[in-house]
Amino acid sequence: MPERVLILGGAGFIGSSLAIGFKQRHPDWHIICLDNLKRRGSELNLLRFKQHGIEFVHGDIRSPSDLDPAVLTVDTIIDCSAEPSVLAGFASPRYVLETNLVGTINILELARQLKASVLFLSTSRIYPIAALSDIKLVEQATRFAIAPDQTRPGISERGISEDFPLQGARSLYGATKLASELLIEEYRDAYGIPAIVNRCGVVTGTWQMGKVDQGVFVLWMAAHYFKRSLGYIGYGGTGKQVRDLLCVNDLLNLVEYELLHFSELDGSLFNVGGGVESSLSLLETTQLCEKITGNSIEIRSVPENRPGDVPLYITDSSKVIQSTGWQPQTSPEQTLQQIFAWIQDNEAALKPILS
Repeated sequence: MPERVLILGGAGFIGSSLAIGFKQRHPDWHIICLDNLKRRGSELNLLRFKQHGIEFVHGDIRSPSDLDPAVLTVDTIIDCSAEPSVLAGFASPRYVLETNLVGTINILELARQLKASVLFLSTSRIYPIAALSDIKLVEQATRFAIAPDQTRPGISERGISEDFPLQGARSLYGATKLASELLIEEYRDAYGIPAIVNRCGVVTGTWQMGKVDQGVFVLWMAAHYFKRSLGYIGYGGTGKQVRDLLCVNDLLNLVEYELLHFSELDGSLFNVGGGVESSLSLLETTQLCEKITGNSIEIRSVPENRPGDVPLYITDSSKVIQSTGWQPQTSPEQTLQQIFAWIQDNEAALKPILS
């Protein structure tokens, strides 16, 4: 069982959710969150850390001096620190490369010196864009769905599994995350660093500062709450593109299990998401947001696709479910209800960020 846990990107959405969840469930754990506070809204978590007795360190994983093993004496490192936006790689490749790739090298060097375990949150974006765009789909009334007659390995009506082919371009963001996975495996083999990799799909929930390129379900709820317009971008502008969503509390349940069973899961690589049952199209998300908020907003139609986008991604989490017994517990509607209540309760602080 870990006693001292370092969460990198700790003031971000996932990092802060894990930190506070761990502290509530395991008050004896010493939790350190390191973050550069670059993302707007992350500063709101500092007071929450203080209230829960979580240590905060202002630092940047791009700087080796900020990852001092004499200061950060921990036995477990959770890496949530990546720049999470696919679009950011098109606009500012250097920041993405330095954060997601050079940062991983610095993190692994820290782990090597401390002999610490590493739990790495990777992404579904390691799968190639062209291959994902080429999945056979069926157009239904409110969404695209996976056709039953697939020829490519790693794709079924359950979604994308770990066997999906990796050949092809995947965006600089996806490439840095896949390269990080490979580096982790090399460090694990060369230096005996215990490691687990979770390839997460869309994770969402309260305290996520949603934007167009990252955090779309919070963005959608916030737009309905604050009555501002949105757009169905790409794929004919119909809003039928689909993602599965995983409530961050369900991710917390999995990561907690993994930390408590690290030795038996060491070396595991899992696709982690909500699955078909927890998938929504943008159109279906609009319908739920209207139901929950009572508001109807203007949504424009933009037929042209965005760079790096795919019409559908659904996670096949069969491997992690079989290996751990974990299952997502929160439905999409319940997750959206939680986000609505959170915005309502924190409207003054969130309005400048989310509206």
